[in-house]
Amino acid sequence: MINPAYVDELKRRVKNSPFPSHMIMEIDHIEPDAARIILDLADCHLQPFGIVHGGVLATLIDTATFWAAFLNLPEDTGLVNVDLKLNYLKPVTRGRLIARGTCLRSGKSISYSEAGVFSADNALLAHGTSTLMALPGKGLQLESPKFLDA
Repeated sequence: MINPAYVDELKRRVKNSPFPSHMIMEIDHIEPDAARIILDLADCHLQPFGIVHGGVLATLIDTATFWAAFLNLPEDTGLVNVDLKLNYLKPVTRGRLIARGTCLRSGKSISYSEAGVFSADNALLAHGTSTLMALPGKGLQLESPKFLDA
């Protein structure tokens, strides 16, 4: 069973780390096999034509697929994306973006996840899949243990 204190600490650590802070995104929800990432759009997310840059949507898919797989791993194991495929389906210019990730297969060495990025009115803006590789010995060091005794 996942320790709720670990989840709270994880969410704080990720929110305050350099890249998520720069992107103005955070883990809204995480559990084994699922994650939800939110990002409130700002001018820094727009490309010169006034729509969200594709890299922002790709980052949300990468992030949601990663965290959807992460809690399935042993505590001492990290994770890295080795393949990211996505499709841009609809442009967006403002509002909140919500990325919902689902781990479709969790393995000892390879996991496979998918994610969709949605607008606040639930329009699908982008969809993608990710293959992720486990990195034994590279786990995230937090104060709280990842798992509670069952």
